[in-house]
Amino acid sequence: MRAFACPHCSALVFFENSVCLTCGTEIGFSRAERTIVRAEGRHRCANRRTATCNWFADAPGALCDCCALTRTRPADDDTDGLAAFALTEQAKRRLLYQLDDLALPVVGRDEDPVGGLAFDLLSSAHEPVTTGHASGVVTLDLAEGDAGYRERMRVQLAEPYRTLLGHLRHETGHWYWEVLVDRPGRNEEFRALFGDERESYADALERHYSSAPPAGWEDRYVSAYATAHPWEDWAETFAHYLHIRDTSQTAAAFGISVQGPLDAREDLTSEPHESEKDFDAVIAAWLPLTYALNAVNRAMGHADLYPFVLAPTVLDKLRFVHDLVIARPAYVPA
Repeated sequence: MRAFACPHCSALVFFENSVCLTCGTEIGFSRAERTIVRAEGRHRCANRRTATCNWFADAPGALCDCCALTRTRPADDDTDGLAAFALTEQAKRRLLYQLDDLALPVVGRDEDPVGGLAFDLLSSAHEPVTTGHASGVVTLDLAEGDAGYRERMRVQLAEPYRTLLGHLRHETGHWYWEVLVDRPGRNEEFRALFGDERESYADALERHYSSAPPAGWEDRYVSAYATAHPWEDWAETFAHYLHIRDTSQTAAAFGISVQGPLDAREDLTSEPHESEKDFDAVIAAWLPLTYALNAVNRAMGHADLYPFVLAPTVLDKLRFVHDLVIARPAYVPA
């Protein structure tokens, strides 16, 4: 994510801020302008308190573009559900910002009718909920908003990484398979790297959960879950690509460069750097950055911030995602 400055005093502010902590100016995020702006003369999102949303809407009492993508949320009297809902919406706003930044579509268009993204954010405290995706509709169990639950599941499933933002990136990745890959001429290239997605998905998942990952999976997959089925391999790789682009962009925006070609810039809120379109340049900047970030975490007694190894085959898959994202015609939000 790029860095943001207060429109009044130019102090650095966070993407989530609704007020500048330096000068007290009321601020918020404008999706149309893709930056933090003054709140004066604008309409706050109706979820300002419910979801701590700092985006603006088109009319009084309306939802912002991001909150409007949520079809289902907890009831107003579900205190625990609403707390997790607010955290999930916060992660979703970061997701939508990045999708816009990468010029990826969020809604279906007449010339590209593949539906659009929508979210059902449900609490398993009241009914069984399975996190997943179906033709653009992302369902997320809000139990993931509880740090203790999320850590228990991470350990139980032997995952090195598990976050709300990671879930959202993975599940939306399934829809972007339909948008970016499932087209004449692209399927064979996809299958050469990821495998044949026509394999029974149900059988593949049953096999995955009933046995250990194949030996040597680290040489071909970004995660153990990616071994389950080509669709999961794509979704895990797509999510990982978003991790890399967002973290690299954030580091560069704040002038953090570790022996990489993404030079620190004086203007912390500048537009995309040309090298972000070059996959080799992205990876050349990313790898030394991860070494440094892991070293910093270890110095604080924490586990590695980036607990992954990118094998050559995984890099080929990431390059495939990158090339599809870069080659797609730019999407401009309505």
